[in-house]
Amino acid sequence: MKKNRNTFLFIAAAMVLSLVSCKKDFVDIAPKGQFLTANYYLDQAQAYSALVGVYDVMRKNSGGFENMITMMNAGSDDQFAGGGGASDGAGIQGFSDYSLTQFTIPASFWNDYYQGVFKANMLLSKLPSTTMDATLKARYEAEAKAVRALCYFDLVRMFKNIPLLLEPLTATNMYDVVQATPESVYLQIEKDLTEAIAVLPPTVALTTEAGRFTKGAAQALLGKVYLYEKKGALAAAQLAEVNGATPGGTSQYGYKLLTNFSDLWVVANKFNSEAILVTCHTNLGLGGWGNWGSGSDEGNTVCVMVGPRGYTKVADPAPALPSGWSFNVFTQDFYDAIKADPRFSSTVFDLKALSAAGKASYIEGYKNTGYFFKKYMPTQADVTTLGGDAVLNYKQDSYVIRLADTYLMEAEALGGTGARAQALLDAVRSRVGLSTVPVSLAAIKAERRLELAGEGERFFDLVRWGDAASKLASRGFTANKNEVFPIPNAELLGTKLVQNQGYIQ
Repeated sequence: MKKNRNTFLFIAAAMVLSLVSCKKDFVDIAPKGQFLTANYYLDQAQAYSALVGVYDVMRKNSGGFENMITMMNAGSDDQFAGGGGASDGAGIQGFSDYSLTQFTIPASFWNDYYQGVFKANMLLSKLPSTTMDATLKARYEAEAKAVRALCYFDLVRMFKNIPLLLEPLTATNMYDVVQATPESVYLQIEKDLTEAIAVLPPTVALTTEAGRFTKGAAQALLGKVYLYEKKGALAAAQLAEVNGATPGGTSQYGYKLLTNFSDLWVVANKFNSEAILVTCHTNLGLGGWGNWGSGSDEGNTVCVMVGPRGYTKVADPAPALPSGWSFNVFTQDFYDAIKADPRFSSTVFDLKALSAAGKASYIEGYKNTGYFFKKYMPTQADVTTLGGDAVLNYKQDSYVIRLADTYLMEAEALGGTGARAQALLDAVRSRVGLSTVPVSLAAIKAERRLELAGEGERFFDLVRWGDAASKLASRGFTANKNEVFPIPNAELLGTKLVQNQGYIQ
């Protein structure tokens, strides 16, 4: 994405001149061209193309170098940034050792989400005058609100003090924008999701609508939002709707834990029964270095980022893998925590052991431990044979929310006590062959660490629990500062925005 000196200027002045970019991966329908906003959104077809554009922001989870998964993993106690060296991605390295400043924070973590907000706001402002079926129009509105809520949830978790924009900005009002309180942002997220839940369909057709928000996905997100607000009873109620009456069984929306944990990471196992909200990827976009990270590329970049550098298979049992960039290597502490767990082989690629046995070789990256992140690590069979640059076109989807996550969140929302919380915890453990342990907040925390390892949740969990300062002290974490990112410097210039506490210079 081409950067401008100010995000709001880019959004209000540049993007308002043309239709927001669209691509097919999130709803499986190709965009149909570009139009001026003055004469767009006239009918259902144009509104649908705009809705596809609203969904584009969800690629932020695992698309482009500056994606949520590898960035948030880098700041946890479980993984290092890794990569080729200390200067390989100033932003991800700075988060990993807590040296980020307003000048080194990747601006896209702010910009990309506000582009998503802009697209949703634009569609919501135009839909009332669009000629189309009223029921379908209400659904489009609900989807736009749900995606806007997701954008604001990630923004408020990352930056805390953010502007709350509910209408498209213009060149005349964009410099008057001020920050809202986090509480008011959360209330708007609640409102958007509550209104969306009332309209969204309970399920969608996987052949034509996979990847779109459903009632269950919006409820799962709302339950997560309530949990972050420490509204335990409300969170538990929403998540119970998603999880179903019997933990381990099939919920009203058809969600069910997969029998085999390893099946979660099979590339072809798209939209499985545990997938609640996903980021969709494809190798059909034929992306290249020229458009990588622009929003028009469609591959999963996490895949190449977490693979080992200069990998060579010498002998069995080493697998056939393409080389990668060695980001997000696991720490020794995490390795020790998971090494006896049944999820180890699906989570950690122990190249240290294979190398020592002479079965494989690789080039050691920055902060190398030899323990690589396996969930999104591609095999040689996953390398595309189509056009574009192969390393930028991995097609594995990534999870934004999955069922084991909502099980553990509900158990946490229940205070880590009671028969229901015990059953939820037991279901997650039983799926991987582990016996029951007495439910408690400590047990739920430990389970989340192993179950969701490398999925971008650990840092946010530590902050939510108040454990970040103690768990991340050795990494340079400073309490009452590093719980949030600094606001990018470009957003402060010529605006009324104020830098977050601890980053003011």
